[in-house]
Amino acid sequence: MQKQKVLINGERLKDTLEEFADIGRTKNNGVTRLALTDIDIQARNHFRSVCEELGMTVKWDDMGSMYATLEGVDKDSPPIVMGSHLDSVEKGGRFDGVLGVVTGLEVVRTLVENNIKPQVPLVIANFTNEEGARFEPSMMASGVMSGRFDKGMMLQSTDKQGITFGEALKASGYEGDKANRLQNAKAFIELHIEQGPVLENEATDIGVVECVVGMCCYEIEVTGDSDHAGTTPMPMRRDALFVANHLINEIREKMSKLDSDLVYTIGRMDVSPNIHTVIPNKVVFTIEARHKEVNTIRQVENIIQGLTESKGKEKCEVTATKLWDRDTVWFKEELVESLENSCTSLGYTFKRMPSGAGHDAQFIATYLPAAMVFVPSVNGKSHAEDELTSWEDCEKGVNVVLQTVLDLIGHR
Repeated sequence: MQKQKVLINGERLKDTLEEFADIGRTKNNGVTRLALTDIDIQARNHFRSVCEELGMTVKWDDMGSMYATLEGVDKDSPPIVMGSHLDSVEKGGRFDGVLGVVTGLEVVRTLVENNIKPQVPLVIANFTNEEGARFEPSMMASGVMSGRFDKGMMLQSTDKQGITFGEALKASGYEGDKANRLQNAKAFIELHIEQGPVLENEATDIGVVECVVGMCCYEIEVTGDSDHAGTTPMPMRRDALFVANHLINEIREKMSKLDSDLVYTIGRMDVSPNIHTVIPNKVVFTIEARHKEVNTIRQVENIIQGLTESKGKEKCEVTATKLWDRDTVWFKEELVESLENSCTSLGYTFKRMPSGAGHDAQFIATYLPAAMVFVPSVNGKSHAEDELTSWEDCEKGVNVVLQTVLDLIGHR
């Protein structure tokens, strides 16, 4: 199969990723670059410098998100936007987020060195505080832009030292104008590592992401009575932990009968009083579930809400409180198909797949045409220092984005 004539420089892509990894690199070859810390500001300054060397103009908005623009023939046309985030979690990996930003850099570099003048502007975006590792919640800036989060509340979010997001933003030098927010685009494309094992397990080059799945999260509270662990007969106990264990088994049994793509997790559990000589009088645990189909999520919620009737022989009280949820966000079908066509033209294997994790693209997709590309994660690892995607797979992913951009600007 004939490949495109224009391809990225894989060695340069590798070098650029390593340049950014040097900014906050940990001793185990990971990265710590929390949002709006001095290290994050160093990465921002480097990004800005590299973009300006390419002849791009760089602006930032009132949430600190950065936008580097390569002028198009038609300066007033909606731009093609590529990007992700430069911040990381504590002791995170070298690829999460930054690969999407560097994708934009490499695409622009390739166009410039091949004297390809895009018909419309190209923008590379770096969204602030995607990880939420320093200031909660995650995807903060894109959430404000899309209207999902209230800006005033976000500015008051504090880190472990009591510093507010607003204070850190002002001190960073990257508090810009609201008018600079991403408001219009021909397309937004985010390349990201999969952060899961599917692509590697199936020996597939590229994941063309069709949606970010919907989810719900509940807190289950079981209330019984505390008594002495040695003197209270078993039939006379109201043991909250025994009931919680029964409920967890019920959850697993019932949810396993739903769609095989459903994932569900009991991620937090608190037992009181948590003393080995005392019968537990209260257990609180969370259950979250994720699936792309709304009907499946509804079935999940019916199961969870039905737990309140499962008091067990201990006759404990059970309550279920919804903490939060989100609807499935579907990406623009025309962009998804364009990415698939790019994979085909390059001879890469690919599959359509959902994203179980959240990304800035899911919020951008609520008001602009958007799509995502995944590249394999070795052993499915992410948010860890041993996170790894091969240089070859990184190169393939960026080539897919490049080909799609070339198609969108009408270059054959």
